[in-house]
Amino acid sequence: MALTTLDPVTALIIVDLQRGIVALPSVHPIGDVVAHASALAAAFRQHRQPVALVNVAGGAPGRTERPRPGGPFPDGWTDLIPELDRQPDDIAVTKRTWGAFASTDLESQLRQRGVTQVVVAGVATGTGVESTARQAYEAGFNVTLATDAMTDPRSEAHDYSIANVFPRLGESGSAQAIIDLLAARSAQT
Repeated sequence: MALTTLDPVTALIIVDLQRGIVALPSVHPIGDVVAHASALAAAFRQHRQPVALVNVAGGAPGRTERPRPGGPFPDGWTDLIPELDRQPDDIAVTKRTWGAFASTDLESQLRQRGVTQVVVAGVATGTGVESTARQAYEAGFNVTLATDAMTDPRSEAHDYSIANVFPRLGESGSAQAIIDLLAARSAQT
């Protein structure tokens, strides 16, 4: 579904743009993803819309077939990248699962601010971003995906999420299209 509108209170959720993860290989240049996510954050703040910055500092418990990395994270691995320009009013969430809603207070923080729609960006498209979008959709939020402000280490995961999952969860658009909708909406009020 093409991007059509933004609700009066729409929050931006940026998933896992942190030092340890942006250093990993990805299918799209991470510099472009960071630039688009940073532009979105600046625009949301300019239009006085909530910004949630999410980092990951662990994993969910349970057995998996694929071994997980063990041991503590290197120093600074979980630090949000400076390009996001974290502000005192931003919502900061540390998660230990793929999605930003499970086992965090993100939903209650958004509800307290009257949020009815979320725009999701970040890494990785097929895990953290998709899981967060699924959880937001299941919680009843309108969901928008900023497709040029996300990437994944695996092209097949990125492409599958964008082509097959995201259209079932909400609307997708470029960071610039979302910024333009914010500006147009502000001009009408």
